[in-house]
Amino acid sequence: MNPRTVLAFAHDVVASGLAWCFAFLLRFNFDIPDGYQALMLRSLVWVIPVQALVFWRFGLYRGLWRYASLPDLKRIVLAVGLGATAAPVTLLLLGVAAEAAVPRSVLIMDPLLLVLIMGGSRLAFRSWKEHSLYSVTHLKGEPVLVLGAGDAAVSLLKDLARSSEWRVVGLLDDDPDKHARFLLDSKVLGAIGELPHWSQQLDVKNAIIAMPSATHGARRRAVALCRDAGIRALTVPSFDDLMGGKVTVSAIRQVELDDLLGRDPVQLDSRGLAEFLSDRVVLVTGAGGSIGSELCRQIGKFKPRTLVLFESSEFALYQIEQEFAREFPGLSIVCTIGDCKNRERAAQVLKQYRPEVVFHSAAYKHVPLMEQRNAWEAVLNNVAGTLVMARAAIDHAVGKFVLISTDKAVNPVNVMGASKRLAEMVCQALQPAPALVAGGGGAGHVIGTRFIMVRFGNVLGSAGSVVPKFREQIARGGPVTVTHPEITRYFMSIPEAAQLVLQAGLMGQGGEIFVLDMGEPVKIVDLARDLIRLSGLREDEIRIEYSGLRPGEKLYEEVLADDERTLPTPHPKLRIAQARRVDAQWLAALEAWLSQPAALDDEQVRRDLLRWVPEYQSDNAVALERRGAP
Repeated sequence: MNPRTVLAFAHDVVASGLAWCFAFLLRFNFDIPDGYQALMLRSLVWVIPVQALVFWRFGLYRGLWRYASLPDLKRIVLAVGLGATAAPVTLLLLGVAAEAAVPRSVLIMDPLLLVLIMGGSRLAFRSWKEHSLYSVTHLKGEPVLVLGAGDAAVSLLKDLARSSEWRVVGLLDDDPDKHARFLLDSKVLGAIGELPHWSQQLDVKNAIIAMPSATHGARRRAVALCRDAGIRALTVPSFDDLMGGKVTVSAIRQVELDDLLGRDPVQLDSRGLAEFLSDRVVLVTGAGGSIGSELCRQIGKFKPRTLVLFESSEFALYQIEQEFAREFPGLSIVCTIGDCKNRERAAQVLKQYRPEVVFHSAAYKHVPLMEQRNAWEAVLNNVAGTLVMARAAIDHAVGKFVLISTDKAVNPVNVMGASKRLAEMVCQALQPAPALVAGGGGAGHVIGTRFIMVRFGNVLGSAGSVVPKFREQIARGGPVTVTHPEITRYFMSIPEAAQLVLQAGLMGQGGEIFVLDMGEPVKIVDLARDLIRLSGLREDEIRIEYSGLRPGEKLYEEVLADDERTLPTPHPKLRIAQARRVDAQWLAALEAWLSQPAALDDEQVRRDLLRWVPEYQSDNAVALERRGAP
């Protein structure tokens, strides 16, 4: 028992005696008759031990007074209440009050006084301790306004009270009921739109956006107000990070692009995903890539029996292996190097580890690189690689095969998009039709491997994304190059994309093409401007140049092809595209084309793709077809 515990216990024992005596004094207006004085002293000998025993049994001395809070007060009230009941019962049983009964008003006032003494002393100690520790340093902090006056703001204020770096001078919130009220020691000055006025009046150069669960539109507005007022915008961590326990609300950071383009948190069927992935063998191809590695992280949270990482890049596989050894030390992972186009290696890995679910993420995705001088390699990797992995999945009884596709597969104008549409069609052709099971009651369901395809657009920060490129250009002092002032793209974060892929994999019954809700399209030039501002620079300091559309690039990406329609799903961010289907005869002809020994040049690949993907719209390919080029 440490000295602080002894001191706290002694304090409450003394408080018990003082409350009992003071209750008698109040009852008799500080003039206690002789008979009652004797009763008070005789009963005190038993009241103090009984109440002290109750206090100890209630665990009132496990916490620290400097952190006393409402739970501590609740324990005090319960302990005092029980003690107030036990004490008179003890006196009655022992006959201490036989000659004169303890006044009922004493029995009522004693617990009230005791709660005031015990709770008040703890509160006073905490107030003194916090004032002595933080008052001097707090006055030295940089003045800051907090945008938002909700639960996150309250937690932030508590943490900043201990900080020597920041001094909160007020809060702003759009809820008029909160205006002129106080959160802890800070006043809600007005609406968020009044930020320019208050920042100038209070000489504030920084604002902290404390709205982790707000929509991205509200966060964009707050950042825009900070920019217009000429003050630096900071923010608390995201809602997902706070709920996941990764960080605390006081982990203030600069506003990032994800905060402006971010979307509402994804609602996952956690129970269903646990049944889908937990204690199962799961294989991810392209496990070292941006999407593949994030899929592995999300899958790892559901504790599969074994997670097989299939990757062609030795360095990428080494990096993800090191990360998992650090972040998921108890998870069984298998790192396998291999090329998806290698039938023997694919069959060996699937035969050895027997995965029940395969996520096929491996692909060549960079549009300009695949458009010129590498078109045939793009087709072989994206189409033949998918075909090899899909057939291996069928041969080794994989339950579900999830293909990661792209919005560039919709009415493709480039080789990469056309190759991904071909990969989708391969999976559609391999998908068995629903069959009847004997005794199954007449309802058909898919027997064998079920193929599910998932389309989505660009992900922030992925390999080949414009965001890392823009950051590098800004770091070099510019210019930032944008291909066209009107070019737009859909964006989502890598974690959101991976989570929705898992959700689609869970929901898919076979043959569906799931389309992710990508939100509103974003102009790339606006993206560049946001990054320049978030870097603390102005557009007149970092120039934006237009370089012209690159080979295979189009102004607008689409999510659905012209001849497709979508069906809703139970998940608000997932829909099912009803696309044109192909048959086994088509697949046999495609396989023969992919298996030819000669490597085709770019023009031949584009011309052939017109035959395999009718919606392919490459200008070069159409021109070649019209000329009848060989």
